[in-house]
Amino acid sequence: MTASEESASILLRDGPERTRRHGWWWKALLAGIALWIASTIVTASTLNVNLIPTLILLGSFVVPFSVVLFAAERVNGSFTGSHLMVAFFVSGVLGVLGASLLEVHLSQNLFTFLAVGFIEEFVKGVLLFLVGRSLVPKTARQGALLGAVVGAGFAAFESAGYAFSAALTGQGIDLQSLLQTEVIRAVLTPLGHVLWTAVLGAAIFAASRDGRRYRFTIGVVVAYVVVSVLHGLWDSMGAIGAVVAVLVTGNRIVPALVYGFVRPGTAAEVSSLSTAFYVVGLAVISLIGLVVLTALVRHHRRRDVSVLEQHHRTPLGV
Repeated sequence: MTASEESASILLRDGPERTRRHGWWWKALLAGIALWIASTIVTASTLNVNLIPTLILLGSFVVPFSVVLFAAERVNGSFTGSHLMVAFFVSGVLGVLGASLLEVHLSQNLFTFLAVGFIEEFVKGVLLFLVGRSLVPKTARQGALLGAVVGAGFAAFESAGYAFSAALTGQGIDLQSLLQTEVIRAVLTPLGHVLWTAVLGAAIFAASRDGRRYRFTIGVVVAYVVVSVLHGLWDSMGAIGAVVAVLVTGNRIVPALVYGFVRPGTAAEVSSLSTAFYVVGLAVISLIGLVVLTALVRHHRRRDVSVLEQHHRTPLGV
């Protein structure tokens, strides 16, 4: 490896300015968690419903906002922290709006979750394409970071909606359901929308011409299909886990799933196995996503080094 290639490799790995890496993402994460805990304690002790919006916003945005800070400390080139914040909020709002418009007429059937996966990944892909146009040079690693920001924005606003829905009941505000929803979605956010859009972003940017202009290749289409299928499987894992649990315990599918009838003495086993298969399924899907993302970035590493080297030799706009 030549001296210039080694220099470009260092830039690809660590970003152009070491001084930007202050670890603000994990500091913000810890501070946000502390504020969320404090808000939870005060809300539970005072039963002040005016604090519910604060609780929803904190619980929904702490993890996604930390993802933005993580990316801001690593993205180089023509993008700044301000660009990332705009990408986060604009992509988040437009993402949930666009997905809602496209999903409103979906009928409930075996393929609903898969359709949702393709729709939401398409919406995020379009937004990623738009907000990433000015990011130069375009490398797989840069695309993964920007994709993570777009996915985090979508996840934040979607989680806020789920938390709000969980809190509303016929008897008033269900604080326990709200908190459970926020905790589960906060834990799973980096392994869901953030990861899937990071994979798609890496593929889109890796296919760019000279690290500047977009190109749509078979690799981009394959990446879109892969993340959409993973998204669909993720959303349907609860039903899949239940079906597998019913089969493993020797129950018949239709009576168990449609009418809730299981063989005497197997109800507890079916419930516990459903949960176990659900967790294992999510873990497997997350592992597949992480493997695909890692493979994409590593596969295009040599190309990205060349793009960075060319970028530092050629002024922007030339």
